[in-house]
Amino acid sequence: MHGYGLVTGIFLLMSEATVGRLVLVTGGNRGIGLSIARAFAANGDTVVVSHRSGSAPDGLSGVVMDVTSSESVAAAFKEVEAQFGTVDVLIANAGITKDGLSLRMSDDDFEDVVNTNLTGAFRTAQKALSGMMKKKNGRVIFIGSVVGLLGSSGQVNYASTKSGLVGMARSFAREYGSRNITFNVIAPGFVETDMTSVLSDELRGKYISQIPLGRFCSPEEIAGVATFLASKEAAYITGAVIPVDGGLGMGH
Repeated sequence: MHGYGLVTGIFLLMSEATVGRLVLVTGGNRGIGLSIARAFAANGDTVVVSHRSGSAPDGLSGVVMDVTSSESVAAAFKEVEAQFGTVDVLIANAGITKDGLSLRMSDDDFEDVVNTNLTGAFRTAQKALSGMMKKKNGRVIFIGSVVGLLGSSGQVNYASTKSGLVGMARSFAREYGSRNITFNVIAPGFVETDMTSVLSDELRGKYISQIPLGRFCSPEEIAGVATFLASKEAAYITGAVIPVDGGLGMGH
């Protein structure tokens, strides 16, 4: 009996050591979101990425979710919870841009960006909170932007949403800190993605000249910050804005 109990105890310890958390990354099928998803998966976590169309990237589980629809978000969370359980870490990354000078920006272009980037982040965080509150533990990380602190010509809609994420995260942090749930914002600068790869050499050079470190950020560098904020070492960090911008936004 003693030997059986010892073996059982070792098995349980091994099981606990190998069971990862459930991480949901919205808009995790490409770009920054995909790099973050792969980083968590490499750490041994179970990762689900949300996408509006198509299928999940190789090696990752996926769920169809349109963050602009409360019904779609609710259905996606129900599907994820039925298959994997409640979400431990939420990366609210889904976002769009519809750039244009403010005098020419239509109501639709402004409201679409707000509905996706800001209200969509609220919808997903709100749904994730139910399970986190029961566990009295959870991590929510919003993917913001340096332009939420600096502003950006032609992006009044986008910059407003990224700035809004800061107030959202800090309000959530005050409401749910007693439940051991943290809320933080990562504010990337220029990132090496498909979107920036089409920039002309002239424009790319202009942007790089404004960055003290003299280069764009890699998606993997943002993923490293995300995995840190979700780690036990970051358990006392909440309501923070972490810039990953090469110094572009210093002082803001």
